[in-house]
Amino acid sequence: MGRANERKQREQAALSPIPSDGIDVEFSRELADHEDLEAQARAKAADERARKRSGE
Repeated sequence: MGRANERKQREQAALSPIPSDGIDVEFSRELADHEDLEAQARAKAADERARKRSGE
């Protein structure tokens, strides 16, 4: 059981890290459709609400 745990830890360590800022650098406004733009607006509104709540 110990060997399996060590191997699993090595495999997980080899994975590339996910950016913590959450920004998708591959997003292109030129290629975005209406649904993408709506999702961006909803995300921006949610970020503003979260910022207001954390500031209170």
